Amino acid sequence: MLLGMVFLSLAGLGYAEEKETGQKNFRRGDINPITLNPIGEVKREGDRTILEILPQFTPALDGLAGFSHVWVFYWFHENDRPEERATLKVHPRRDPANPLTGVFATRAPVRPNLIGLTACRLLKVTGNVLEVADLDAKDGSPILDLKPYIPKGDSIPEAITPEWVKRLRPSAAE
Repeated sequence: MLLGMVFLSLAGLGYAEEKETGQKNFRRGDINPITLNPIGEVKREGDRTILEILPQFTPALDGLAGFSHVWVFYWFHENDRPEERATLKVHPRRDPANPLTGVFATRAPVRPNLIGLTACRLLKVTGNVLEVADLDAKDGSPILDLKPYIPKGDSIPEAITPEWVKRLRPSAAE
């Protein structure tokens, strides 16, 4: 079972009041470091994807079975290398035909903080174990949080995206 914790140090990225303008200056001051304690771990069992939640968080799952979908926040644990965190621009979907784009405008797993987010189908909740479908997290990924998918607030039909998002992904053979 999951024993580690995810530690994010954000020291040096701070907020400080600019005395003359009253605006925040993002180059000075400190933000206190934060610690994220995973609530569970992704387990791949053949075609099944299981979210094994730590037993002490079982009461927090009460009511979740009434939802068809759940947002899963997880840690891209296999990309936790300084050189990967320093990557600030990528070709979306690893396709060089897509424009070089800032990682904050993509879903790339390489980014300063390796937080993944996926809305997935919730198939079953049994005690502290959730079975889900359509989760792109790898086996062993630490789970940071779960939130129910609520269509009224989570779906934005009028949202606008760049053209590369609308194109189909190239097949593996291409």
